Amino acid sequence: MATDFKSIPVIYVAPLFAKCNDPKMVQDPGVREVVKQLDQACREAGFFYAKGHGIPETMVKEVRNITHKFFDLPYEEKLKIKMTPAAGYRGYQRIGENITKGVPDMHEAIDCYKELKQGMYGALGKPMEGCNQWPHYPPNFKELMEKYISLCTEVSRKIMRGIALALGGSPDEFEGERGGDAFWVMRLIGYPGASTANGKCTSENDIGCGAHTDNGLLTLVNQDENITALQVRNQAGEWISAPPIPGTFVCNIGDMLKILSNGLYESTLHRVINKSPTYRVCVAFFYEQLSLWKSVYGRAVEFGSSKMLSTENI
Repeated sequence: MATDFKSIPVIYVAPLFAKCNDPKMVQDPGVREVVKQLDQACREAGFFYAKGHGIPETMVKEVRNITHKFFDLPYEEKLKIKMTPAAGYRGYQRIGENITKGVPDMHEAIDCYKELKQGMYGALGKPMEGCNQWPHYPPNFKELMEKYISLCTEVSRKIMRGIALALGGSPDEFEGERGGDAFWVMRLIGYPGASTANGKCTSENDIGCGAHTDNGLLTLVNQDENITALQVRNQAGEWISAPPIPGTFVCNIGDMLKILSNGLYESTLHRVINKSPTYRVCVAFFYEQLSLWKSVYGRAVEFGSSKMLSTENI
């Protein structure tokens, strides 16, 4: 259950990552400390910063920079990878096409998903079968993004191993035969800067993305430096800013993990309002596992002192 938190905790995850594949990782004091902090953050805020994640800062910035270059292109050029049902809902969305609770969001985006083979997830995955649409310009866009996706998938897997321990389960609770292969979604999002008139920011709708929770297990947010736009709502209804911190991802848990933790962990409302006159880029990586949705209707089983819905027999 979310609390009246006033700030979002920063967790140095390197000790967990260093021992993440060690069969005796749970015995390591550094791992136990990270797990403790993850547990507290997921209970109290549903958000945290991950520091020491291991992805080079040069790559994190390069991903944002090349995304800026794409959104700087003429509208006609961006439409060459327009999102369509035939493309498995992958590709470019213009400003205002994404709707949150009936209100158009003031952002544009490229949506990409793990490429699914026909019938891979049955009827559940059929609407998303297809190939990602990558632009030909800027050069090396596809190569950079695919490498970044691979690294983000591994970072997410390692954080989820810590969260599995925090819930009293085994480290591989969300992996392999029990949890199914990881499914990912990535949105490259561009938020126009606030327009100015007489030195003041004006906008008919300044909501870059309306208040919402995420669907999956875990989200990694790579946001532009020096622009604070992401806001998280605490239990008192206050909107708490999540300013960029160099060398970190903003992480939050999604509805799937809230369900699998039997509500122990919070999937917290958040929104984006870009009040800066500067165009803002955010690259959001969503770590999910479609097969785990089968377990949300399963029976609750006890792991240690907490309860988590069973991922057995998936």
